Amino acid sequence: MNGKVIGTGPYRATKLWNETIKLFRGGLPLRRHWANFRSYDCSFTGAEAVDYLHDLLRRNYNFGPEVTRYQTLQLLRKFLKAHVIEDIKGRHGTEDFEDNGHLYRFPPLSPLKSFPTKPLFRDCGDLPRLIRWDDYEELPQRENIAPLKSSVMTSDLWNKRHSVAIGDVNECKLIRRKEITTKQVDHIWKSMTAEHLQRVLGLNSLDGVLNPTHVNGKHIVHNVFSVNKTGIVVLENKAEDMPYWVVSAMKCLANWPNGNGSKQPAYPGFERDVLKTVADYFQRLKEPLLTYHLYEVFVNILSLQQQEVATEALQLSTLLLPPPNRRRLQLLLRLMARVCQNPHLPPLNDAIATRTLMVQMFSHCVLGSVDEMDLDELLSTKLVTFMMEHHNTIFQVPAKLRSQVQEHLSHLKRAQIKYAGTDTDFSASPAFCKQIRRVESEEQRVIGTQTPLQALLEGLIADRELPAKDKRKRLKQFQRSYPDVYNYRFPTEESKAAALPEKAPRLKPHLMFLRKPFQPFQRSWSFRA
Repeated sequence: MNGKVIGTGPYRATKLWNETIKLFRGGLPLRRHWANFRSYDCSFTGAEAVDYLHDLLRRNYNFGPEVTRYQTLQLLRKFLKAHVIEDIKGRHGTEDFEDNGHLYRFPPLSPLKSFPTKPLFRDCGDLPRLIRWDDYEELPQRENIAPLKSSVMTSDLWNKRHSVAIGDVNECKLIRRKEITTKQVDHIWKSMTAEHLQRVLGLNSLDGVLNPTHVNGKHIVHNVFSVNKTGIVVLENKAEDMPYWVVSAMKCLANWPNGNGSKQPAYPGFERDVLKTVADYFQRLKEPLLTYHLYEVFVNILSLQQQEVATEALQLSTLLLPPPNRRRLQLLLRLMARVCQNPHLPPLNDAIATRTLMVQMFSHCVLGSVDEMDLDELLSTKLVTFMMEHHNTIFQVPAKLRSQVQEHLSHLKRAQIKYAGTDTDFSASPAFCKQIRRVESEEQRVIGTQTPLQALLEGLIADRELPAKDKRKRLKQFQRSYPDVYNYRFPTEESKAAALPEKAPRLKPHLMFLRKPFQPFQRSWSFRA
């Protein structure tokens, strides 16, 4: 599996079916054959068809080298029932295709399957909108604490806080968002998981691929959080779990030869009987572990060409499974991987290698469609092989999805402050974000910071009740704290003199007498008679 989707869209299984038929009909050599003293032009034998189609499927990326000759024979039998081919006498449907010298031919009519009308799936509950500013409730005040009153900040208090006080502080109230229900949390996980899956698959829409009504957000939340230390899903209802005897058999094979301890029988072939017990249980399930509803999703994943992208798509899609299915699938794939890697386990089949045996035995239990004419055996073989090799990674929750959901939930739970008298209406604000350039972001940050500071400075200048001495002192402190805003307001000394009160000149002590009115020196004279 390698992220571009080849032929993505609805009903990819039908598309693969038609493409395989076109390649088979267009490439199979046809020639004259003799049977019962008669010659038949443009015909082929069953063995020739198996040889050619087997080689074609093994070289085709959609199926791969894991395809066996038996699977090829099974597909040709489907072709015969679907009237893709017919025997030399025109019979099809009831006859069984034979891998021998029996003669077959292509019918004159088109054998391709038609695409059904594409259903438009509409989920009745879209992603809950982000709660607006008007969706709040006031936090109750504690009874023993009196509400704070508006007050004028003193000069000392202002100096301690390094801020500017320009008068009364508006009364404010602490508000919080409305409580988020469990149902809303489930729906957020459902919507965001589907959104991530659509992006990874490279689809414009999941219509025809995944019906949202078949996705349960509660299942996703359970699969994410209700797991044990090894990442295996833990079920709340034990009745939904596998029978005890199946679990014991799986443990026995997974930990061979120490799986059963002293109770392990010593007769030859015991391991094959244990495997047959496990296989019988999974093969009798009413539905494949990946469910019929998710069939198209996993078929689309098979077309992903990058291993990392395919792994992420499987991580997301397996979160959609009901918890019992996910648990069974986890345990089964882990068992298959351990059996294939165990050098102490005796051969489980005399003619087939252990790895091939495990894939063939359990692939149809994992993936399958309702339509028996689809390529279930071939597609499931490739998918199960990949999942078995990467099962430890596939059942991990994507870190990006987890962080984005938590960030969204944190936003909804975040408390805010609402000032009395504000008439700003956020209800009409768009419920989406627009990406901007870094330069624009920096400009908005500077403007958003300087605008209230400029208002504070103007309010300080216009405050007539504040003594001139305190006003000049606070202005100097403002200048030290916010030089850019201060210099923008007073670019020159003239502008500063025009806005600020004129300061009386200070005189030196030895010139203080000049502050008194000047009186000329007079000397009184007295004359004696």
